[in-house]
Amino acid sequence: MQRRSAIVLVSLVILSLLLLPAHLSYGVDRSPFVTRSGTHFAVDGIPFYVAGVNNHYLPYGSLQEVTDVLDDAVAMHANVIRTFIQPVIGSLDNDVPAIWDWRSTAETSNLGVHGVYMLYWDATQSRMAINDGANGMRRIDFLLEEARKRNLKVILAFLDFWSYTGGAQQMRAWYGSDDTYTFFAKDPRTTADYKNWVQAVITRENSINGKRYADDPTIFAWELMNEPDIHPIPLLRSWLADMAQFVKSHDRNHLLASGHGNSNGDFFDLQTEGIDFGTWHGYPRFNDITPAEMNERINAFCAIGARYNKPVLLEEFGLSRVHEDQIGVYQSWLNTIYQNQDCSGWMVWRLVSRQESGKYPDDSVDGFDIHNDDSPLWRLMQAAAVRQISKPTLSFSIQDPSTK
Repeated sequence: MQRRSAIVLVSLVILSLLLLPAHLSYGVDRSPFVTRSGTHFAVDGIPFYVAGVNNHYLPYGSLQEVTDVLDDAVAMHANVIRTFIQPVIGSLDNDVPAIWDWRSTAETSNLGVHGVYMLYWDATQSRMAINDGANGMRRIDFLLEEARKRNLKVILAFLDFWSYTGGAQQMRAWYGSDDTYTFFAKDPRTTADYKNWVQAVITRENSINGKRYADDPTIFAWELMNEPDIHPIPLLRSWLADMAQFVKSHDRNHLLASGHGNSNGDFFDLQTEGIDFGTWHGYPRFNDITPAEMNERINAFCAIGARYNKPVLLEEFGLSRVHEDQIGVYQSWLNTIYQNQDCSGWMVWRLVSRQESGKYPDDSVDGFDIHNDDSPLWRLMQAAAVRQISKPTLSFSIQDPSTK
């Protein structure tokens, strides 16, 4: 009886998959680029539900480390990977110093960038400069081409707000400022630098495949910045509006998001013309909430997306592995996202692969790293990803693999 039921279930799934494109592509633009329709994404007119991962070192890791992460993303059955373009340093002669240790010899995952940088201060010209070399933007060329080969989409944030690898904080430091939250978005010099940088990225021609970034459907979406924690709020809103208009004036192919953490549910980005979908980052530890309250936020924030008729993506989330029930909590959150038709997907923080040493890096501080190690957590993420990308046709609850 169980065998017969399984055969019937598989037959129904196959039939629904055969019928899916004609049924669900109605009214959705057919495009190789990711588009949006209401609270959902689509590719080639077919609904596209996000089961994704974050990795912070894709722009500066060794070529082997980068391909290892991409291969592990494929092994997890992810369809999107997110990162931010970095590092940003001072001047090469140190006349304008870096505000972080960019010459650290630490492992890649622990911010050892090993001579890679994208933006720097040209002391001879007294202005921002872009590193187009093999230890600069060609790393992004490589990332995009390798992702394309694996049928992975990439969310690229133009910059990181925080100073871990320079980011916006290094750019304001070029001008002698130590103001974390206001200077970057307010000063006309950093505003001009940022726009010049964004334009250079969008119009860049990939040195490997010859595609302009603006014409590359491998890119899922641009993000203005990772977690632009700009204050005061009126300045944030005006900055979002200005930069969204600027990006859209140079690239009409790709979706655009703010990259804001939106942990309190304000979603100013959803109210901004030119912003195509909302983003939020959920960490009970950092947001001072319980895992159950995080679950409530998932439904509440997806409902906000429905109110604005835009997708809302949980693009970062994490719970430390030392939590007594990390797997059960992840299972609950992922089930909630799957079961809510207004939730467009999820992206876990973070997928980390073996380093040049052949070992996984130390992650004793946050405990968020996910590894391709056949652990119960890894198997849970695999099952959740398979189900999520087939969301329109499948409706079953994932189980803790350790209980099987």
